[in-house]
Amino acid sequence: MALNIKPIADRVVVEAAPAEEKTASGLYIPDTAKEKPQSGTVVAVGEGKKDEPLTVKVGDQVLYGKYSGTEITYEGKEYLIMRESDIYAVL
Repeated sequence: MALNIKPIADRVVVEAAPAEEKTASGLYIPDTAKEKPQSGTVVAVGEGKKDEPLTVKVGDQVLYGKYSGTEITYEGKEYLIMRESDIYAVL
């Protein structure tokens, strides 16, 4: 995926996973009750700080905090820009 956004320093761009449409039992979840996804795919990374290189790379599946990052829309798609420290784990 070629994304023309280049994050600065220790920031990464994440494409959030789609929200759940159905429960495990098969019930459909209305838009008003859907929770924000807390996982996604890294699509762009910065260069890191001077003494701290980034540990995530493009293509990594990550878990992040519920209210982490700033939501942006670029070329019709929703992304999150966040610091690497907002990422809790790589799946």
